[in-house]
Amino acid sequence: MSVYNAEISAGSLMIPESRRIAKLLLAHPTKEQWFEALKLDNVLQKKSPATARRQARLIRNRLDTLNDTAWALIADGAQEVTTQLLMAACIKHSRILADFMRDVYAGHLRRLEQHLSPSKDWETFLAECAQRDPDVANFSVTTKAKMLQVVLRVLAEAKYLDSTRTVRLTPPHLHPAVVRFLKQNDELAVLSTMEISR
Repeated sequence: MSVYNAEISAGSLMIPESRRIAKLLLAHPTKEQWFEALKLDNVLQKKSPATARRQARLIRNRLDTLNDTAWALIADGAQEVTTQLLMAACIKHSRILADFMRDVYAGHLRRLEQHLSPSKDWETFLAECAQRDPDVANFSVTTKAKMLQVVLRVLAEAKYLDSTRTVRLTPPHLHPAVVRFLKQNDELAVLSTMEISR
């Protein structure tokens, strides 16, 4: 079985959309209700049904790594709490993001470097990933580029980077509610990945 997949390339944290999907999941919809919310109610407010379906599937796959407590915090919590819990879901769902944070981002922090070198870092990182999972070598050039673009956007949205342009490292302090949730749910690996600066 593959260690890595390219699913992250389908979208960054998508905060407003994720809040809506979290609210929907709290109602534990049937297959029909889920379909109705996406297609008839257009809960994601997308022009294209295909885009809505693709984004909803990715968001749901991420949110399914958490539980009702997290969904409630994501749906109605403060922006910082929502963002950091979505980051936790993203890390749980995407091994490539988790390993990039642990191997590359943390490495830069340890060496007291202030910026990522996106292209160089990504190429070296993917070469290492291919050692663990030969399928990575088969990702197309376009897919690899799109993945890097989304990973950087996720890091910027979650405040780990100043912006995707400057790529300056700005590791955030985690909100106490997020730390509490991760500890109570035994998500210590995710917590340590997110508290990378400690």
